[in-house]
Amino acid sequence: MPEGHTIHRAARDHAEMMSGQVISAISPQGRFADGAAIIDAATCKSTSALGKHLLYHFSNQQTLHIHLGLGGYFVCQTQPADPPRDVTRLRLESATHAIDIIGPNTCELIPSEALEAFRRRYGPDLLADNPEPERAIAAIRKSRAPIARLLMDQKVISGIGNIYRAEILWLRKLNPMTRGVDMSDEDLQALWDDMRALLQIGVETNSIITNGLLPKKGEVITERTNIFGREICPRCNNAIEKSKLSGRTLYHCPECQS
Repeated sequence: MPEGHTIHRAARDHAEMMSGQVISAISPQGRFADGAAIIDAATCKSTSALGKHLLYHFSNQQTLHIHLGLGGYFVCQTQPADPPRDVTRLRLESATHAIDIIGPNTCELIPSEALEAFRRRYGPDLLADNPEPERAIAAIRKSRAPIARLLMDQKVISGIGNIYRAEILWLRKLNPMTRGVDMSDEDLQALWDDMRALLQIGVETNSIITNGLLPKKGEVITERTNIFGREICPRCNNAIEKSKLSGRTLYHCPECQS
């Protein structure tokens, strides 16, 4: 599943393709035909992201909400674009580009009057222009759940996925099973600041980079991490432990994160 930096990068890139233009919308697959008809011929005013949720804002007071989930993806083309595949849930076309949305977990329209309520269903976005760390800190401080679970709870914080979770806890030498209620406001603010900084790097490089090794000009990479998917801790050379938490694999170093 794409983590928050990927969706924020998509919002930025898709704005360049769609914003300020009249959009043609069709559903080749047919599952979103009614929704496509509503936004067809409307102007895309802007795009934005909320954690792992991508939002296209239209001139007819509708917002298209996309959550890719585990299997969804985008295919972007310049015009003239190839015909869409039959599995395409939604094609958006401007005069310059076409975006195919394939296999999303969620593809729906939200009327403008319901948008704020939608936003409040989720925790504050780490990459928001006006972040609200105090809201996330308050939610964590009330919880007896382990921090490793809370970081992945999108109702607590929007944007963190499994890779960033493992990496940020290792970088800060935090035991992943530390309860939220046992963490101080100061430690949580520092954790927020570091997560935000890492996701900002992710947006700019379009990659998950947590080990400080930024790509060279023209170099394309997917990720550069410290412990995620690895066997040995680069800090202490001890074995990385893998366990399951809320159905996801948790990587941590028992020595460094004791």
